[in-house]
Amino acid sequence: MSEGVSFVIFGATGHLSRTKLLPALANVITACNIPIHALIGVGSRHRSDKEFRELVRSSLIEASLGTACIDRFLGGTIAYRSVSDEAAYRELGDAIRDVESRQSLPSNRVLYLAVPPSQLDKTIGGIASGGLNQSNGWTRLVVEKPFGTDLATAERSNQLIHGGFSEDDVYRIDHYLGKETVRNLLVFRFANALFEQTWNRNHVESIEITVAESAGVGDRAGYYDESGAVRDMVQNHLTQIMTLIAMEPPVGMDAAAIRSEKVKVLKAARSIDRSDAILARYGAPLSDSGDGYLDEKGVAPRSATPTFAAIRLFIDNWRWQGVPFYLRSGKQMSKRATKIVVRYRRPPVCLFHTSGNCPGHQNVLTLNLQPDEGFELLIDVKQPANDMEIAQIPLAVSYDEVLAAAPSAYETLLADVIEGDQTLFVRSDEVEASWRLFDPLLDETDLATYPAGTDGPSDVNRLITTHPGSWSNL
Repeated sequence: MSEGVSFVIFGATGHLSRTKLLPALANVITACNIPIHALIGVGSRHRSDKEFRELVRSSLIEASLGTACIDRFLGGTIAYRSVSDEAAYRELGDAIRDVESRQSLPSNRVLYLAVPPSQLDKTIGGIASGGLNQSNGWTRLVVEKPFGTDLATAERSNQLIHGGFSEDDVYRIDHYLGKETVRNLLVFRFANALFEQTWNRNHVESIEITVAESAGVGDRAGYYDESGAVRDMVQNHLTQIMTLIAMEPPVGMDAAAIRSEKVKVLKAARSIDRSDAILARYGAPLSDSGDGYLDEKGVAPRSATPTFAAIRLFIDNWRWQGVPFYLRSGKQMSKRATKIVVRYRRPPVCLFHTSGNCPGHQNVLTLNLQPDEGFELLIDVKQPANDMEIAQIPLAVSYDEVLAAAPSAYETLLADVIEGDQTLFVRSDEVEASWRLFDPLLDETDLATYPAGTDGPSDVNRLITTHPGSWSNL
Protein backbone atom coordinates (compact mmCIF):
# COMPACT_ATOMS: atom_id res chain seq x y z
CA MET A 1 0.00 0.00 0.00
CA SER A 2 1.67 3.20 -1.12
CA GLU A 3 -1.08 5.84 -1.30
CA GLY A 4 -1.44 8.45 1.39
CA VAL A 5 -4.62 8.96 3.37
CA SER A 6 -6.37 11.56 5.50
CA PHE A 7 -8.12 10.04 8.50
CA VAL A 8 -10.88 12.21 10.00
CA ILE A 9 -12.34 11.03 13.32
CA PHE A 10 -15.59 12.60 14.50
CA GLY A 11 -15.65 12.12 18.27
CA ALA A 12 -11.86 11.99 18.31
CA THR A 13 -11.43 12.61 22.04
CA GLY A 14 -13.95 10.00 23.19
CA HIS A 15 -13.26 6.68 24.90
CA LEU A 16 -13.53 4.59 21.71
CA SER A 17 -11.08 6.79 19.85
CA ARG A 18 -8.53 6.96 22.67
CA THR A 19 -8.54 3.28 23.60
CA LYS A 20 -9.20 1.53 20.27
CA LEU A 21 -9.02 3.67 17.15
CA LEU A 22 -5.85 5.70 17.68
CA PRO A 23 -3.64 2.73 18.72
CA ALA A 24 -5.06 0.56 15.93
CA LEU A 25 -4.58 3.30 13.34
CA ALA A 26 -0.98 3.88 14.41
CA ASN A 27 -0.24 0.17 14.01
CA VAL A 28 -1.93 0.08 10.59
CA ILE A 29 0.00 3.13 9.33
CA THR A 30 3.23 1.43 10.39
CA ALA A 31 2.39 -2.10 9.19
CA CYS A 32 1.03 -0.95 5.82
CA ASN A 33 3.94 1.47 5.30
CA ILE A 34 1.70 4.38 4.33
CA PRO A 35 4.19 7.08 3.36
CA ILE A 36 2.14 10.21 4.07
CA HIS A 37 -0.88 10.57 6.27
CA ALA A 38 -2.90 13.07 8.24
CA LEU A 39 -5.13 12.72 11.29
CA ILE A 40 -7.80 15.34 11.82
CA GLY A 41 -9.72 15.06 15.08
CA VAL A 42 -13.20 16.55 15.20
CA GLY A 43 -15.29 17.30 18.29
CA SER A 44 -17.72 19.76 19.81
CA ARG A 45 -15.29 21.20 22.38
CA HIS A 46 -12.45 23.53 21.49
CA ARG A 47 -8.90 22.13 21.60
CA SER A 48 -5.68 23.30 20.06
CA ASP A 49 -3.70 21.15 17.63
CA LYS A 50 -1.01 20.82 20.32
CA GLU A 51 -3.50 19.60 22.93
CA PHE A 52 -4.89 17.01 20.55
CA ARG A 53 -1.41 15.82 19.59
CA GLU A 54 -0.62 15.27 23.26
CA LEU A 55 -3.87 13.34 23.69
CA VAL A 56 -2.89 11.14 20.75
CA ARG A 57 0.60 10.60 22.16
CA SER A 58 -0.70 9.63 25.60
CA SER A 59 -3.23 7.24 24.05
CA LEU A 60 -0.49 5.44 22.13
CA ILE A 61 1.77 5.25 25.19
CA GLU A 62 -1.07 3.85 27.33
CA ALA A 63 -1.64 1.22 24.64
CA SER A 64 2.03 0.19 25.01
CA LEU A 65 2.94 0.87 21.40
CA GLY A 66 6.63 0.90 20.55
CA THR A 67 8.59 4.13 20.24
CA ALA A 68 9.22 3.66 16.52
CA CYS A 69 5.51 3.19 15.81
CA ILE A 70 4.56 6.24 17.90
CA ASP A 71 7.18 8.45 16.28
CA ARG A 72 6.16 7.36 12.79
CA PHE A 73 2.50 8.08 13.46
CA LEU A 74 3.17 11.43 15.10
CA GLY A 75 5.39 12.30 12.14
CA GLY A 76 2.29 12.84 10.04
CA THR A 77 0.05 15.89 10.22
CA ILE A 78 -2.15 15.93 13.33
CA ALA A 79 -4.77 18.64 13.68
CA TYR A 80 -8.01 19.29 15.52
CA ARG A 81 -11.18 21.19 14.64
CA SER A 82 -14.31 21.85 16.68
CA VAL A 83 -17.68 21.93 14.90
CA SER A 84 -21.05 23.21 16.04
CA ASP A 85 -22.91 24.44 12.95
CA GLU A 86 -22.86 24.36 9.12
CA ALA A 87 -20.31 27.16 8.95
CA ALA A 88 -17.93 25.16 11.14
CA TYR A 89 -18.31 22.11 8.87
CA ARG A 90 -17.48 24.26 5.84
CA GLU A 91 -14.38 25.50 7.67
CA LEU A 92 -13.52 21.87 8.46
CA GLY A 93 -13.78 21.01 4.77
CA ASP A 94 -11.49 23.89 3.90
CA ALA A 95 -9.02 22.81 6.59
CA ILE A 96 -8.90 19.22 5.28
CA ARG A 97 -8.34 20.39 1.73
CA ASP A 98 -5.60 22.73 2.95
CA VAL A 99 -3.85 19.87 4.79
CA GLU A 100 -4.08 17.65 1.70
CA SER A 101 -2.63 20.41 -0.48
CA ARG A 102 0.26 21.29 1.86
CA GLN A 103 1.19 17.65 2.49
CA SER A 104 0.71 16.58 -1.15
CA LEU A 105 -1.88 14.02 -0.03
CA PRO A 106 -3.89 12.39 -2.84
CA SER A 107 -7.31 13.42 -1.38
CA ASN A 108 -8.07 9.90 -0.12
CA ARG A 109 -10.22 10.27 2.99
CA VAL A 110 -11.60 8.03 5.71
CA LEU A 111 -14.40 9.75 7.64
CA TYR A 112 -14.89 7.80 10.87
CA LEU A 113 -18.06 8.48 12.89
CA ALA A 114 -17.19 7.58 16.49
CA VAL A 115 -20.23 9.50 17.70
CA PRO A 116 -23.40 8.52 19.61
CA PRO A 117 -26.42 7.48 17.48
CA SER A 118 -28.14 10.73 18.49
CA GLN A 119 -25.41 12.69 16.65
CA LEU A 120 -25.52 10.68 13.42
CA ASP A 121 -28.04 12.85 11.54
CA LYS A 122 -26.29 16.09 12.45
CA THR A 123 -22.84 14.73 11.57
CA ILE A 124 -23.91 13.30 8.20
CA GLY A 125 -25.63 16.58 7.35
CA GLY A 126 -22.52 18.54 8.34
CA ILE A 127 -20.29 16.32 6.20
CA ALA A 128 -22.47 17.03 3.18
CA SER A 129 -22.68 20.78 3.82
CA GLY A 130 -18.91 20.99 4.22
CA GLY A 131 -18.28 19.02 1.03
CA LEU A 132 -16.19 16.43 2.92
CA ASN A 133 -17.70 13.66 0.82
CA GLN A 134 -16.32 15.15 -2.38
CA SER A 135 -12.66 14.76 -3.27
CA ASN A 136 -10.36 14.04 -6.19
CA GLY A 137 -9.48 10.65 -4.69
CA TRP A 138 -11.78 8.31 -2.75
CA THR A 139 -13.85 9.04 0.36
CA ARG A 140 -15.05 6.24 2.66
CA LEU A 141 -17.52 6.65 5.51
CA VAL A 142 -17.13 4.41 8.57
CA VAL A 143 -20.18 4.15 10.84
CA GLU A 144 -19.97 2.57 14.29
CA LYS A 145 -22.78 0.38 15.58
CA PRO A 146 -25.56 0.54 16.60
CA PHE A 147 -26.97 0.93 13.10
CA GLY A 148 -30.31 2.30 14.24
CA THR A 149 -32.30 1.30 17.30
CA ASP A 150 -35.06 -0.53 15.41
CA LEU A 151 -36.15 -1.14 11.83
CA ALA A 152 -37.60 2.34 11.33
CA THR A 153 -34.51 4.19 12.56
CA ALA A 154 -32.20 1.87 10.59
CA GLU A 155 -34.12 2.60 7.40
CA ARG A 156 -34.00 6.33 8.12
CA SER A 157 -30.24 6.23 8.80
CA ASN A 158 -29.61 4.32 5.59
CA GLN A 159 -31.61 6.86 3.60
CA LEU A 160 -29.65 9.68 5.21
CA ILE A 161 -26.29 8.05 4.52
CA HIS A 162 -27.21 7.23 0.92
CA GLY A 163 -28.06 10.89 0.38
CA GLY A 164 -24.34 11.67 0.46
CA PHE A 165 -22.57 8.36 -0.10
CA SER A 166 -22.81 5.36 -2.39
CA GLU A 167 -23.24 2.05 -0.55
CA ASP A 168 -19.88 1.06 -2.06
CA ASP A 169 -18.26 3.80 0.06
CA VAL A 170 -20.02 2.98 3.37
CA TYR A 171 -18.35 0.77 5.99
CA ARG A 172 -20.67 -0.16 8.88
CA ILE A 173 -18.21 -1.47 11.41
CA ASP A 174 -18.93 -4.24 13.89
CA HIS A 175 -15.67 -5.04 15.67
CA TYR A 176 -16.75 -8.66 16.21
CA LEU A 177 -16.30 -9.27 12.49
CA GLY A 178 -12.66 -8.24 12.80
CA LYS A 179 -11.83 -10.90 15.39
CA GLU A 180 -9.50 -13.49 13.93
CA THR A 181 -11.65 -16.43 15.05
CA VAL A 182 -14.78 -14.93 13.47
CA ARG A 183 -12.93 -14.36 10.21
CA ASN A 184 -11.66 -17.91 10.42
CA LEU A 185 -15.22 -19.29 10.30
CA LEU A 186 -15.29 -19.06 6.51
CA VAL A 187 -11.97 -20.89 6.19
CA PHE A 188 -13.01 -23.48 8.77
CA ARG A 189 -16.16 -24.27 6.82
CA PHE A 190 -15.25 -23.95 3.19
CA ALA A 191 -11.63 -25.10 3.23
CA ASN A 192 -12.34 -28.30 5.17
CA ALA A 193 -14.50 -30.79 3.28
CA LEU A 194 -14.83 -32.87 6.46
CA PHE A 195 -17.02 -30.18 8.02
CA GLU A 196 -18.73 -28.61 5.02
CA GLN A 197 -20.14 -31.94 3.79
CA THR A 198 -21.81 -32.52 7.18
CA TRP A 199 -22.82 -28.87 7.73
CA ASN A 200 -26.57 -29.35 7.15
CA ARG A 201 -29.85 -30.65 8.59
CA ASN A 202 -29.00 -34.27 7.74
CA HIS A 203 -26.10 -34.33 10.20
CA VAL A 204 -26.51 -31.37 12.58
CA GLU A 205 -29.09 -31.50 15.35
CA SER A 206 -28.71 -27.95 16.72
CA ILE A 207 -26.41 -24.95 16.77
CA GLU A 208 -25.88 -22.77 19.83
CA ILE A 209 -24.27 -19.32 19.78
CA THR A 210 -23.37 -17.71 23.10
CA VAL A 211 -21.88 -14.33 23.94
CA ALA A 212 -21.72 -14.14 27.73
CA GLU A 213 -20.23 -11.32 29.78
CA SER A 214 -19.25 -11.66 33.41
CA ALA A 215 -19.31 -7.89 33.97
CA GLY A 216 -22.36 -5.73 34.54
CA VAL A 217 -23.21 -2.47 32.79
CA GLY A 218 -20.62 -0.45 34.72
CA ASP A 219 -20.27 3.13 33.53
CA ARG A 220 -22.33 2.36 30.39
CA ALA A 221 -25.59 2.17 32.34
CA GLY A 222 -27.03 5.30 30.74
CA TYR A 223 -26.45 3.98 27.23
CA TYR A 224 -27.31 0.39 28.04
CA ASP A 225 -30.64 1.24 29.66
CA GLU A 226 -31.79 2.61 26.30
CA SER A 227 -30.64 -0.47 24.39
CA GLY A 228 -30.60 -3.77 26.30
CA ALA A 229 -29.44 -7.26 25.34
CA VAL A 230 -31.35 -7.59 22.06
CA ARG A 231 -30.21 -4.25 20.65
CA ASP A 232 -26.72 -4.26 22.14
CA MET A 233 -25.67 -7.82 21.34
CA VAL A 234 -28.21 -10.09 19.63
CA GLN A 235 -29.21 -7.95 16.65
CA ASN A 236 -25.60 -7.36 15.65
CA HIS A 237 -22.86 -9.56 17.17
CA LEU A 238 -24.78 -12.83 17.51
CA THR A 239 -26.58 -12.32 14.21
CA GLN A 240 -23.31 -11.70 12.39
CA ILE A 241 -21.91 -14.95 13.73
CA MET A 242 -25.12 -16.80 12.86
CA THR A 243 -25.08 -15.66 9.23
CA LEU A 244 -21.46 -16.78 8.79
CA ILE A 245 -22.30 -20.16 10.32
CA ALA A 246 -25.47 -20.67 8.26
CA MET A 247 -24.64 -19.09 4.89
CA GLU A 248 -24.27 -21.03 1.65
CA PRO A 249 -20.89 -21.21 -0.10
CA PRO A 250 -20.41 -17.90 -1.96
CA VAL A 251 -19.59 -17.88 -5.66
CA GLY A 252 -16.31 -16.18 -4.73
CA MET A 253 -14.52 -14.74 -1.73
CA ASP A 254 -15.27 -11.15 -2.67
CA ALA A 255 -17.31 -8.82 -0.47
CA ALA A 256 -20.42 -8.72 -2.67
CA ALA A 257 -20.74 -12.51 -2.88
CA ILE A 258 -20.20 -13.13 0.84
CA ARG A 259 -22.51 -10.35 2.01
CA SER A 260 -25.27 -11.46 -0.35
CA GLU A 261 -25.21 -14.97 1.14
CA LYS A 262 -25.47 -13.52 4.65
CA VAL A 263 -28.56 -11.56 3.67
CA LYS A 264 -30.16 -14.71 2.25
CA VAL A 265 -29.87 -16.35 5.68
CA LEU A 266 -31.73 -13.49 7.34
CA LYS A 267 -34.44 -13.51 4.70
CA ALA A 268 -34.95 -17.25 5.27
CA ALA A 269 -35.17 -16.88 9.06
CA ARG A 270 -38.61 -17.64 10.48
CA SER A 271 -40.41 -14.88 12.37
CA ILE A 272 -39.68 -15.15 16.09
CA ASP A 273 -42.67 -15.96 18.27
CA ARG A 274 -42.68 -14.59 21.81
CA SER A 275 -42.62 -18.17 23.10
CA ASP A 276 -39.27 -18.61 21.33
CA ALA A 277 -37.56 -15.98 23.51
CA ILE A 278 -36.74 -15.50 27.18
CA LEU A 279 -35.78 -11.99 28.25
CA ALA A 280 -34.50 -11.25 31.74
CA ARG A 281 -32.45 -8.86 33.85
CA TYR A 282 -29.96 -9.64 36.57
CA GLY A 283 -30.83 -9.18 40.20
CA ALA A 284 -28.64 -9.26 43.28
CA PRO A 285 -26.09 -12.10 43.45
CA LEU A 286 -26.96 -15.21 45.43
CA SER A 287 -24.43 -14.05 48.00
CA ASP A 288 -26.39 -10.77 48.37
CA SER A 289 -23.06 -8.92 48.21
CA GLY A 290 -23.71 -6.83 45.14
CA ASP A 291 -26.26 -4.85 43.19
CA GLY A 292 -28.93 -5.93 40.79
CA TYR A 293 -29.48 -4.12 37.51
CA LEU A 294 -32.11 -1.76 38.93
CA ASP A 295 -29.62 -0.72 41.62
CA GLU A 296 -26.95 0.33 39.11
CA LYS A 297 -26.20 4.05 38.91
CA GLY A 298 -27.80 5.55 35.81
CA VAL A 299 -30.54 2.91 35.44
CA ALA A 300 -34.14 4.12 35.57
CA PRO A 301 -35.93 2.88 38.74
CA ARG A 302 -38.70 1.26 36.69
CA SER A 303 -36.52 0.14 33.81
CA ALA A 304 -37.84 -2.69 31.64
CA THR A 305 -34.52 -3.19 29.86
CA PRO A 306 -33.39 -6.82 29.50
CA THR A 307 -29.77 -7.69 30.29
CA PHE A 308 -30.22 -11.28 29.10
CA ALA A 309 -31.78 -12.80 25.99
CA ALA A 310 -32.16 -16.43 24.94
CA ILE A 311 -33.81 -17.05 21.58
CA ARG A 312 -34.74 -20.13 19.57
CA LEU A 313 -34.62 -19.42 15.86
CA PHE A 314 -35.23 -21.45 12.71
CA ILE A 315 -33.93 -20.88 9.18
CA ASP A 316 -36.43 -22.17 6.64
CA ASN A 317 -34.19 -23.12 3.76
CA TRP A 318 -32.98 -26.36 2.19
CA ARG A 319 -29.82 -26.63 4.31
CA TRP A 320 -31.23 -25.84 7.76
CA GLN A 321 -34.96 -26.65 7.74
CA GLY A 322 -35.94 -27.93 11.20
CA VAL A 323 -32.55 -27.29 12.87
CA PRO A 324 -32.90 -24.93 15.86
CA PHE A 325 -30.39 -22.13 16.29
CA TYR A 326 -30.12 -21.12 19.95
CA LEU A 327 -28.87 -17.59 20.62
CA ARG A 328 -27.87 -16.54 24.15
CA SER A 329 -26.33 -13.36 25.51
CA GLY A 330 -26.27 -11.75 28.91
CA LYS A 331 -24.45 -9.58 31.39
CA GLN A 332 -23.39 -10.62 34.89
CA MET A 333 -23.12 -14.25 33.78
CA SER A 334 -20.98 -16.83 35.57
CA LYS A 335 -18.04 -16.23 33.20
CA ARG A 336 -17.01 -14.43 30.02
CA ALA A 337 -17.30 -16.62 26.94
CA THR A 338 -18.09 -16.37 23.26
CA LYS A 339 -18.56 -19.70 21.53
CA ILE A 340 -20.43 -21.70 18.93
CA VAL A 341 -21.57 -25.23 19.77
CA VAL A 342 -22.53 -27.54 16.89
CA ARG A 343 -24.26 -30.73 18.06
CA TYR A 344 -24.27 -33.53 15.52
CA ARG A 345 -27.00 -36.15 15.34
CA ARG A 346 -26.47 -39.53 16.99
CA PRO A 347 -25.76 -42.61 14.88
CA PRO A 348 -29.03 -44.14 13.59
CA VAL A 349 -28.34 -47.45 15.37
CA CYS A 350 -26.64 -47.96 18.74
CA LEU A 351 -24.13 -50.82 18.38
CA PHE A 352 -22.12 -50.37 21.57
CA HIS A 353 -24.42 -51.30 24.43
CA THR A 354 -22.98 -51.27 27.94
CA SER A 355 -24.90 -53.09 30.72
CA GLY A 356 -27.98 -52.94 28.57
CA ASN A 357 -27.69 -49.21 27.98
CA CYS A 358 -26.55 -47.16 25.00
CA PRO A 359 -24.05 -44.36 25.76
CA GLY A 360 -25.95 -42.03 23.45
CA HIS A 361 -23.05 -39.66 22.96
CA GLN A 362 -23.07 -37.01 20.26
CA ASN A 363 -20.14 -35.55 18.39
CA VAL A 364 -20.00 -31.95 19.56
CA LEU A 365 -17.91 -29.27 17.85
CA THR A 366 -17.18 -26.18 19.94
CA LEU A 367 -15.63 -23.11 18.33
CA ASN A 368 -14.28 -20.82 21.04
CA LEU A 369 -14.06 -17.18 20.00
CA GLN A 370 -13.04 -15.75 23.37
CA PRO A 371 -11.31 -15.75 25.74
CA ASP A 372 -9.47 -18.98 24.77
CA GLU A 373 -9.58 -18.99 20.99
CA GLY A 374 -9.60 -22.36 19.29
CA PHE A 375 -11.87 -25.36 18.74
CA GLU A 376 -12.70 -28.73 20.27
CA LEU A 377 -14.37 -31.80 18.78
CA LEU A 378 -15.73 -34.49 21.10
CA ILE A 379 -15.45 -38.03 19.72
CA ASP A 380 -16.19 -41.48 21.15
CA VAL A 381 -13.41 -43.97 21.87
CA LYS A 382 -13.20 -47.33 23.59
CA GLN A 383 -11.96 -47.34 27.17
CA PRO A 384 -8.78 -49.48 27.55
CA ALA A 385 -9.18 -52.91 29.17
CA ASN A 386 -12.97 -52.69 29.16
CA ASP A 387 -15.47 -54.60 27.07
CA MET A 388 -16.65 -51.86 24.74
CA GLU A 389 -16.89 -49.25 27.46
CA ILE A 390 -17.27 -45.97 25.54
CA ALA A 391 -15.80 -42.64 26.60
CA GLN A 392 -15.72 -39.20 25.00
CA ILE A 393 -12.43 -37.43 24.48
CA PRO A 394 -11.71 -33.99 22.99
CA LEU A 395 -9.65 -33.25 19.92
CA ALA A 396 -8.67 -29.71 20.81
CA VAL A 397 -6.62 -26.91 19.26
CA SER A 398 -5.68 -23.62 20.90
CA TYR A 399 -4.92 -20.93 18.33
CA ASP A 400 -2.45 -19.29 20.71
CA GLU A 401 -0.35 -22.45 20.64
CA VAL A 402 -0.25 -23.08 16.89
CA LEU A 403 -0.81 -19.72 15.17
CA ALA A 404 1.03 -16.43 15.18
CA ALA A 405 -0.36 -13.54 17.19
CA ALA A 406 -3.21 -11.83 15.36
CA PRO A 407 -3.72 -8.09 14.97
CA SER A 408 -6.54 -6.50 16.95
CA ALA A 409 -10.02 -6.45 15.43
CA TYR A 410 -9.84 -2.70 14.83
CA GLU A 411 -6.46 -2.99 13.13
CA THR A 412 -7.88 -5.57 10.74
CA LEU A 413 -10.95 -3.51 9.98
CA LEU A 414 -9.15 -0.17 9.58
CA ALA A 415 -6.68 -1.77 7.16
CA ASP A 416 -9.64 -3.13 5.17
CA VAL A 417 -11.23 0.33 5.05
CA ILE A 418 -8.05 1.88 3.66
CA GLU A 419 -7.71 -0.96 1.14
CA GLY A 420 -11.39 -0.70 0.12
CA ASP A 421 -12.32 -4.25 1.18
CA GLN A 422 -15.95 -4.38 2.45
CA THR A 423 -16.08 -8.13 3.18
CA LEU A 424 -16.17 -7.73 6.97
CA PHE A 425 -18.60 -4.80 6.99
CA VAL A 426 -22.37 -4.78 7.18
CA ARG A 427 -24.45 -3.85 4.13
CA SER A 428 -27.60 -1.74 4.40
CA ASP A 429 -30.01 -4.53 3.42
CA GLU A 430 -28.40 -6.83 5.99
CA VAL A 431 -28.95 -4.23 8.73
CA GLU A 432 -32.61 -3.87 7.83
CA ALA A 433 -33.21 -7.62 7.50
CA SER A 434 -31.73 -8.16 10.96
CA TRP A 435 -33.86 -5.46 12.58
CA ARG A 436 -36.93 -6.86 10.83
CA LEU A 437 -36.27 -10.20 12.53
CA PHE A 438 -35.83 -8.89 16.08
CA ASP A 439 -38.14 -5.86 16.09
CA PRO A 440 -41.03 -7.81 17.72
CA LEU A 441 -38.92 -8.35 20.87
CA LEU A 442 -37.79 -4.76 21.39
CA ASP A 443 -40.80 -3.46 23.36
CA GLU A 444 -41.28 -6.56 25.50
CA THR A 445 -41.56 -5.68 29.21
CA ASP A 446 -42.32 -9.12 30.67
CA LEU A 447 -38.90 -9.92 32.10
CA ALA A 448 -37.67 -12.80 34.21
CA THR A 449 -34.95 -12.30 36.82
CA TYR A 450 -31.70 -14.17 37.39
CA PRO A 451 -29.10 -13.78 40.14
CA ALA A 452 -25.96 -11.96 39.04
CA GLY A 453 -23.11 -14.41 38.51
CA THR A 454 -25.28 -17.25 37.21
CA ASP A 455 -26.09 -18.54 33.72
CA GLY A 456 -29.50 -16.92 33.37
CA PRO A 457 -33.09 -17.43 34.54
CA SER A 458 -34.20 -20.80 35.86
CA ASP A 459 -36.61 -21.61 33.00
CA VAL A 460 -34.17 -20.88 30.17
CA ASN A 461 -33.80 -24.59 29.37
CA ARG A 462 -37.39 -24.78 28.15
CA LEU A 463 -36.22 -23.36 24.82
CA ILE A 464 -33.95 -26.37 24.20
CA THR A 465 -36.04 -28.92 22.34
CA THR A 466 -33.13 -31.17 21.35
CA HIS A 467 -30.94 -33.46 23.43
CA PRO A 468 -29.60 -32.94 26.12
CA GLY A 469 -32.33 -30.43 26.94
CA SER A 470 -30.04 -27.78 28.39
CA TRP A 471 -27.60 -25.10 27.27
CA SER A 472 -23.92 -25.94 27.12
CA ASN A 473 -21.82 -24.92 30.12
CA LEU A 474 -20.03 -21.61 29.89
